[in-house]
Amino acid sequence: MSSPATPSFRLSVLDQAPIAEGSTAGHALRNSIELARLADRLGYERYWLAEHHGTPALACACPEVLIGPIAQVTERIRIGSGGVMLPHYSPLKVAESFSMLSGMYPNRIDLGIGRAAGTSPAIAFALQRDRRQRSPDDFHEQLDELLNYFSDPGIAGGPFPQIAKSLPAFTSPQPFLLGSSLQSAVWAAEMGLPYVFADFINADGAHIVDYYRQYFRPSRWLQAPHVLLACWVICAETSEEALELSSSGRMLMTLLYQGRLVPVPSVRNALRFLAEQGLSPSTLPPGRRLISGNPAQVKAALQSLAQEYGGPQEIAAVNILYDHRARMRSYELLAETFGLAAKRQPQMEAAIA
Repeated sequence: MSSPATPSFRLSVLDQAPIAEGSTAGHALRNSIELARLADRLGYERYWLAEHHGTPALACACPEVLIGPIAQVTERIRIGSGGVMLPHYSPLKVAESFSMLSGMYPNRIDLGIGRAAGTSPAIAFALQRDRRQRSPDDFHEQLDELLNYFSDPGIAGGPFPQIAKSLPAFTSPQPFLLGSSLQSAVWAAEMGLPYVFADFINADGAHIVDYYRQYFRPSRWLQAPHVLLACWVICAETSEEALELSSSGRMLMTLLYQGRLVPVPSVRNALRFLAEQGLSPSTLPPGRRLISGNPAQVKAALQSLAQEYGGPQEIAAVNILYDHRARMRSYELLAETFGLAAKRQPQMEAAIA
């Protein structure tokens, strides 16, 4: 059994850059920089930024724009995307952006890659450069091309061998494949990539992660399966406070499922909304999971979750709170209860090189 100060999994932060009602996207992004500096001091393994479009609740549409400023003001924590939604982009452009970041901040940049749109179909269509027809579902080909830019001998075996000599040698970030369905696990296993499963989107994913482990093929990126589990976590001094804080996210998700997009509501407004709707304070849409409570409760819940998923190497905590100070405190309490500052975990490269 693990000692209280040494978790069997590493802890990271997944940041969706929530915009509180009455605030601005710029303020939310500055909050992300402040939270990243705290996570660096506390001993978290990674700080990842999610990509979302067309919502008044989440500020980060371009993770790569924020990765650089955060890497500049932190010292050791790895910074990355959680993730870049590849269908919106040219693989070459993504490779160039993350090669620049990896060159500026060696051995600290992660490239988490996702297939989802991160928005509504209408916004996804608006993001397209060519709108004469909808983009093809060619994610696997895009991913092959993207990874090939970081391979040796580079793009010589890729779809554009004629430009191989004109490109500089790319500095590679650490790639990850994100997902919440079986298809993502199939591709992560087939391509030998670290796999990030979004439990906060699909709370019934243990069998999907099992598939990834069972069919994993070693690659130049990874010799053995590596699982990062992303889950919704809110930690407070008391379970009652944690439940109250979680009401903002619960209202946000309830309205999202009704097709209504709003900034992150205050706790007061969220509690009133839930009461008026006749909903329990612990309400969540079907298939969603939220871990909340005092430090002991959260620690026990995360350890139980890790067992459910067969022992992931890492867990990334994500939350959406109205009060930025409460959000900072949530990550402080989580780090304290797992003893992160007392014994910082080694970098992933040492484990998978």
